[in-house]
Amino acid sequence: MTDMRKFYLCAGIVSVGLGIIGVALPIMPTVPFLILAAWCFGKSNPALEARLLNHPRYGPHIRAWRENGAIPRIGKLGATFAFAASTLLGFLFMPWPWPLLPLGIAVIALSWIWSRPDA
Repeated sequence: MTDMRKFYLCAGIVSVGLGIIGVALPIMPTVPFLILAAWCFGKSNPALEARLLNHPRYGPHIRAWRENGAIPRIGKLGATFAFAASTLLGFLFMPWPWPLLPLGIAVIALSWIWSRPDA
């Protein structure tokens, strides 16, 4: 196994670990880490990639992203809610003009997220 394949394998394993943590922590995403893991495994271990793609719960989301760059509407709504909450907290607890930072990030990120097709 080449050094790059070892690197991708390790990165895939770390991404799966972060995805598993994301299952338990509501503020941390799961599927984006599994998408990254599938990409890494595609470059290092096709059997692990196939295992992720065939997972009954997360496989359809990974395949939808690969095929169409699609994000489920529930994911878009969840991201919108999370950004709204962080923006509100910024305006409540940060001195001016720092609350504009989470607002700006939210506008940019949500513009991109909502431009993706629905899964």
